[in-house]
Amino acid sequence: MYSKAETSRIRSEFWIAFGQYMKPIPNAEGRRINWPNYKTGVRNIYFRMKAERDFASIGIEIGHPDEELQELYFDQFGTFKKMLESTIGEEWDWKLHQVNEFGQQVSKIEKTLPDVNVMDSEDWPKIISFLKPRIIALDEFWQNVKPGFEN
Repeated sequence: MYSKAETSRIRSEFWIAFGQYMKPIPNAEGRRINWPNYKTGVRNIYFRMKAERDFASIGIEIGHPDEELQELYFDQFGTFKKMLESTIGEEWDWKLHQVNEFGQQVSKIEKTLPDVNVMDSEDWPKIISFLKPRIIALDEFWQNVKPGFEN
């Protein structure tokens, strides 16, 4: 069992390692970017990457506090579903109105890698190999559709 401090340190070390690994890779516009802390530039739309004790995941999270607007954003992403899948090269799970770990209602479009543990550094290459191509593809997709979500 790990203490809270040790758990926090190991997670932090993972995200630092991931950030260092991704640092030389520019975004779709050719700019430097902080990949682990990706900013979509649109309020209430987030790209979330998680590395936990039993899975890793990446996804789009819509956190608008207004349920109807959240659903509208979710439906708007739905109009771009084929483009998303074509850019990423796989299908993702679509979940409307889920409760996140903070008790907030969000909607998610995500992909999960089961059976990996961020606390085990031997799993880090698997987690990084899972996250890297997907965040790069998600960035490419976002550059094409972002204007439709602004304002």
